[in-house]
Amino acid sequence: MNDPVAPAEALRRSLAGLLDGLPPKQAAQAVDRLIANYRGATPTDAPILRDRADVAAYAAYRMPATFEAVHAALEAFADAVPGWTPGSHTDLGGGTGAATWAVTATWDGTRPVTVLDWAEPALALGKQLATANPALQQATWRRARIGTALTLDDTDLLTVSYVLNELTEADRTALVDAAAAAAQAVVIVEAGTPAGYSRVIEARDRLIAAGFHIAAPCPHSAGCPIVPGEDWCHFAARVSRSSLHRQVKGGSLSYEDEKFSYVAAARFPVAPAPNRVVRKPQIRKGQVLLDLCGTEPSLGRTTVTKRHGDLYKAARDADWGDPWPPYTSQS
Repeated sequence: MNDPVAPAEALRRSLAGLLDGLPPKQAAQAVDRLIANYRGATPTDAPILRDRADVAAYAAYRMPATFEAVHAALEAFADAVPGWTPGSHTDLGGGTGAATWAVTATWDGTRPVTVLDWAEPALALGKQLATANPALQQATWRRARIGTALTLDDTDLLTVSYVLNELTEADRTALVDAAAAAAQAVVIVEAGTPAGYSRVIEARDRLIAAGFHIAAPCPHSAGCPIVPGEDWCHFAARVSRSSLHRQVKGGSLSYEDEKFSYVAAARFPVAPAPNRVVRKPQIRKGQVLLDLCGTEPSLGRTTVTKRHGDLYKAARDADWGDPWPPYTSQS
């Protein structure tokens, strides 16, 4: 697996220069407006990111979080498909290309990369940012309407991050069906909210119906054991906060946690984790409580104590979203 540090640092450096010349107050106002728009209903033929100022502000604010969430999902997928490396990648609704950076942080080497999005300013800025990443310098950035008229070329890996929330139900269905028809592997990431989880489960069901095997986060390809309306499956990725983050959200912490829901699936055989940690582990004196989703499928809690030896040490190091027990070797 690749070292994520270099792409992450290169992305941060590139984003730091985006807002030069744009007054901080104007940047913050642009981000506030764009967040409000993204949380509302948005017709798929009306790009939210209208011009370079919009795109620069939103990219500087959102790309680090999108990168970390997608990278976490891709790492979990890579663990379930050891030895597999995508020979090509399509980022659907990719905007400025955060998911393409996450792919380069997960797998070594270069591959044909295509980013499809409706917003031309986002594509233009994404292409500019990609010059800082050697693995993306030959990427193709193409305008496309994401919806029922979508057609896709065959690809090994297709990513869809924070896109389904912008689409109508019919367009979401069309997108997932088109992805399933074109790709060998599909990774979908949405906001870690009940609504985001609902969209992910909807997509998961369609991928399974199309013959895909669930690689992550689920330990199985059966129905989700979570009762709708009572809970939702989501995880968290740690994100370094820029000065723009702190200006828009307030507070002084140097980081925040990006909550996300996801599904990763493939047409080829996968080896999902036997269990997935679905809540932050509770560390108590001499024991660790782990809430797990298991192969059954089922939800349950296990207690790991000092009597378990090395497993207890592993439990103390376990994080929300990790496989359990830990993989004995990493790809």
